[in-house]
Amino acid sequence: MPVQNVEIASMLTRLADLLEIEGANAFRVRAYRNAAQLVEGLPRSVADMVAAGEELSELPGIGEALASKLKEIVETGRLTALEKEQKKLPPTLSELLKIPSLGPKRVHQIYETLQISDRKELERAARCGKIRALPGFGEKTEGKVLEHLAHRGQGAGRTRLLVAEQLVEPVLDRLRATRGVQRVVAAGSYRRRLETVGDVDILAIGRSGSPVMDRFVDHEDVADVLSKGPTRSSVVLRAGLQVDLRVVPEESYGAALHYFTGSKAHNIAIRKRGVSAGLKINEYGVFRGDKRVGGATEEEVFGAVGLPYIEPELRENSGEMEAAEQARLPKLVRLENIRGDLQSHTTATDGHFRLEAMADAARKRGYEYLAVTDHSQRVAMAHGLNATRLKRQMREIEKLNGRLRGFRLLKSIEVDILDDGSLDLPDAVLKDLDLVVCAVHYRFNLSRERQTERILRALDNPHVHILAHPTGRLIGERDPYDVDMERLLAGARERGCFMEINAQPSRLDLTDVHCRLARQQGVKLAISTDAHGVTDLDYMRLGVGQARRGWLESGDILNTRTWKDLRKLLKRD
Repeated sequence: MPVQNVEIASMLTRLADLLEIEGANAFRVRAYRNAAQLVEGLPRSVADMVAAGEELSELPGIGEALASKLKEIVETGRLTALEKEQKKLPPTLSELLKIPSLGPKRVHQIYETLQISDRKELERAARCGKIRALPGFGEKTEGKVLEHLAHRGQGAGRTRLLVAEQLVEPVLDRLRATRGVQRVVAAGSYRRRLETVGDVDILAIGRSGSPVMDRFVDHEDVADVLSKGPTRSSVVLRAGLQVDLRVVPEESYGAALHYFTGSKAHNIAIRKRGVSAGLKINEYGVFRGDKRVGGATEEEVFGAVGLPYIEPELRENSGEMEAAEQARLPKLVRLENIRGDLQSHTTATDGHFRLEAMADAARKRGYEYLAVTDHSQRVAMAHGLNATRLKRQMREIEKLNGRLRGFRLLKSIEVDILDDGSLDLPDAVLKDLDLVVCAVHYRFNLSRERQTERILRALDNPHVHILAHPTGRLIGERDPYDVDMERLLAGARERGCFMEINAQPSRLDLTDVHCRLARQQGVKLAISTDAHGVTDLDYMRLGVGQARRGWLESGDILNTRTWKDLRKLLKRD
């Protein structure tokens, strides 16, 4: 049974976590984390690459040692280095690293002093006041631990969207290739493009006698068959994701697709509108009494209650029906509207590819421009650029642009916002860049007031254009730092600055709620992939999905514009 990329990435991440807790070399830890990120985002299976005899060491950032570990996982399903670490430290300690107020040293201290190795034990100790008693902790840290544990418990059992895609798409492909199957689609939060998904519902139309259910439960990634029937089956994949398949008649397909796509609140609101019109709306169709009057398409469901079609990403009962009634539904941005990417990294810092390769990959996607935003010097672990190295890169970009036709690399930087709100590089070099993206990469624990003031002072700099990943969150790993987003958006608008929707699957920052708030306040946004490799540019689809959930149109997005028009927008008065 082939090992999936997500399983390989998980092993590498757990190894990095345990090594970090143990106090191993920071660059070694980072190498494993980078490898995990690379593997998770690969468009091909590592198992397929090994089977084809390809050299894994040719992957960016993967040396001979790492390549041998990847091959070991593929061929044995095990990682000896991880097993050795798990003999030294309990593997569950990895989960404690995801608590923002606990770094590796504190996790190690908790384990050594209190013999705590998992979240449940940590929560019990915190409630008994044992955490505050440890040297260097205190009541405030203990309170943050309890707050995080309570918050994280609410989202337990959910899967990041990119991982869900990697698990679900092969299942969909298998079903679509099955004899007698006419249509197949994944519904639910997956179709609404939520940043994380729970169970996945798949709907299909199939002719009688189709072996679709056999093909579903016999899929190689299925770990457990929960149930199997002629019209509904349920399985759990090896990665722990539950997937349900329902085969529905053609006359009910639209009603079922609507029912299993919308949020609970959206569906209740639609059913109430149906009742007001003398209709019963459920997953089987639209009925007036015992007579079916619609349900073959989603348009029929919406039309029955006097509404135009509402895009799946908007079906949250957050004003979409009122907007539909008043013909105010947004014309949502689409992936094909994107003309360029405004954040990427190269081998100059922590990226995996050189300038030429990133430019070539962007051109192949039909882009007109790509901003090269390597880190500034404050991010020492990424070998961030100082003024001298940045100027050298700018000259390299100018030279490369002289050879490119119909495409432009933008001279840019992702400059760190320092504690006091000043920037990590001098204005003398920032003024010569095409684009300046600023970001917070440390001191996430400042108070709401101080963090907000810090960022606003950075936006005061006349050379700054975009605030990257504005809340600093990592989904399921790090909470957003405390910031007054309304004030931040108002400040950005006043200063002529913009916000980023960071499309990295672990970030998707801004959230859909903040995207919508930005639109209401008249602040335009950039959808950027923060690409550290050529395949990361594909994350643009995730950013577009987030923008669509935030009600954003093409005109709300900076990088739907030509470079000529974008350049005008970037000029601050």
